[in-house]
Amino acid sequence: MSHRPLWRQPPVLGWALYDWANSAFALSVMTTFVPVLMAGYWNDGAPSSVGTFRLGMANGVSSLLVALLTPFIGALADRSGRRKAWLLWVTALGCALTAALYFLAAGRWLAAAMLYVGASGAFAVGNSLYDSLLVDVAAPDDYDRVSAWGYGLGYLGSALLFTLNVAMVARPAAFGLASADEAVRLAFLLVALWWLVFSLPVAWWVHDDPVREGGPGALVAGFRQLAATLRKLWGEVALRRFLLAYWLYIDAVYTIIKMAVDYGLALGLPQQALIQAILLTNFVAFPAALGFGWIAGVIGTRAGIYLGLAVYLAATAAAGFLHTEGQFYALAAVIGMVQGGVQSLSRSFFARLIPAAQTGEYFGFYNMLGKFAAIIGPVLVGVVALLSGSQRLGIISLLLLFIAGLVLLARVPGGRRAAGG
Repeated sequence: MSHRPLWRQPPVLGWALYDWANSAFALSVMTTFVPVLMAGYWNDGAPSSVGTFRLGMANGVSSLLVALLTPFIGALADRSGRRKAWLLWVTALGCALTAALYFLAAGRWLAAAMLYVGASGAFAVGNSLYDSLLVDVAAPDDYDRVSAWGYGLGYLGSALLFTLNVAMVARPAAFGLASADEAVRLAFLLVALWWLVFSLPVAWWVHDDPVREGGPGALVAGFRQLAATLRKLWGEVALRRFLLAYWLYIDAVYTIIKMAVDYGLALGLPQQALIQAILLTNFVAFPAALGFGWIAGVIGTRAGIYLGLAVYLAATAAAGFLHTEGQFYALAAVIGMVQGGVQSLSRSFFARLIPAAQTGEYFGFYNMLGKFAAIIGPVLVGVVALLSGSQRLGIISLLLLFIAGLVLLARVPGGRRAAGG
């Protein structure tokens, strides 16, 4: 392995820049602007509740397709030794479908939903393949720092482009645009271009295993390998317990990400303040994710995850008593300090538990759980809020998922050398 700093090693930098590239889609498209246009510009006059249903169905269909496809695509990519090639193909597809959103006229909700399902599906499958390349660009001792470097750049890159997009929406005339809707549509083109351009270093600098088997043989072998991996996952205690622990605590993490703005609005906080809080979270998350990579090197990967989840426990409890904009900003900063750390260390912890020759397939299952996450959490929050009449108690109920995840994580076998402490 090179003695140069990690960020100066082309394979590492190229791999990490892919997070910089595709995180722009997650923040600008998935989290913000598709929901905005589905409720307004693309809406065909239907009530807001119908618009919410349409967006929910689009997200649900995309998640289901990805959950079904990613393990198989990972197995096929592993078998052919072409994980990077698969990544580049799905990236090109995602960029094309994202750019196509710009051209849709007002009221075209169905076409928008179909393009969004395809683009978000390509984003998720690409993420799985991208994660699997971690073992090709870093030695096991560097997994934590390299994984954190990727998440850190992702938060920074997405926040920079999002800042520009928000500025265009807030003052369209200053950018020569006719309306805020036109600015949002232009944001789709910018995200597609950003995603495509910053994916090029992966093509240039990252190299995965040589081709092992191609053609129809790889397809059949991929199915067989998928079945074999399912049996291995169930039979290996460490993997089974970790994936269940991850599913529980990452469900709570994603629920907070997806419901924070809605929660703030329910408390009567202004929309502009909430958008600024999203930006704050992403800018804080950049150095914090890098810091967690260093922390894991000192106290161990597992202990680093413990630390991040402990902060989440405290922040979730505090959210139940939130009243002011200042308090919301403070919680946004605290969440930003640990959000990337929990995600990046979970990825590197998992990488230590799996065979290097099947990372695409195993990370397919890992990301499948990520797509099924934020299902228990929203239902739990909604049911508790409905029964108690308090949204504050609904948010506090997420403590149950964090605690259950922590307990299971503590029961994952493996010492410091095998699984990060």
